[in-house]
Amino acid sequence: MKVLVVDDDPGSLMVAKAVVEQSGYECLSATNGDAAWDLFQEYQPQVVVTDWMMPGLDGLQLCKAIRSGETDTYTYLVLLTSFGSQDDVLAGMDAGADDYVTKPLDPFTLRTRLLVARRVTSLHAQLGRYRQELTRQARTDPLTNLDNRLKLSEDLELLHNRSLRYGTRYSLALCDVDYFKSFNDLLGHPAGDEALKAVAQTLTRLSRDTDGIYRYGGEEFLLILPGQEADDAEAAVERIRSGIEALAIAHYGNPLQVLTISAGISTFTADHQVGSGQLLKEADDALYSAKAGGRNRVASFVRAG
Repeated sequence: MKVLVVDDDPGSLMVAKAVVEQSGYECLSATNGDAAWDLFQEYQPQVVVTDWMMPGLDGLQLCKAIRSGETDTYTYLVLLTSFGSQDDVLAGMDAGADDYVTKPLDPFTLRTRLLVARRVTSLHAQLGRYRQELTRQARTDPLTNLDNRLKLSEDLELLHNRSLRYGTRYSLALCDVDYFKSFNDLLGHPAGDEALKAVAQTLTRLSRDTDGIYRYGGEEFLLILPGQEADDAEAAVERIRSGIEALAIAHYGNPLQVLTISAGISTFTADHQVGSGQLLKEADDALYSAKAGGRNRVASFVRAG
């Protein structure tokens, strides 16, 4: 555990540093609030033990600054004060302090506060990991481990806004497994699930690291291809289509006797700045064209006129 001690009184600072180090924790120190704030931003200690009255930011201001900048982490704040009135204690807590210790500093008292701080910060770290995992799960398709439609909507909005601002291009590719209902009917849903996982793995293997790959729903997958014009996107998706056909997954409901996909591509360009919703519709229209054209093929959206 990393502890930042802040005090402009040399004697009090020396005692606090000794307690921290004897307790087995890493210690940072500062003699004023401004220097403490710089150290906090650079090293992100789990615990801050700060004097109330000191040059630069005072203890209350430092506590408020730390609390206002917190996101997924939590810093345990101990306020050192010569003031012991209830109003002063409440003012410190309102500023974000978790606990307070009156001066002159008693080493035993500070050591007990550090034990509490370790437990609290450990609990917050564990909760933070749980939150991150829940956030990941909420944006991940459980079958294929690809990102899901929630993550797609977030990523597509970011990319679309960036493309509008900087005039860059990108393409979408909506892919659909051909005759998938008959695959499930003939081989069963467990086999269908395995086939979808194999398709997802192939999409990942044959895509660029910068591409986004999403389970769009059922047997549909969507690719976001940053920086790709229609021709480049079509070549990339054709490579994926060919790779999935080469898996040679038996599919007796498909005239080719193996699992295949069809795909539709739409492209955002400087002269075709439609909304992301319209772009998704265009990819869907292009997919319909690929299906109507015989399946196991890639089609790009063609604008009228």
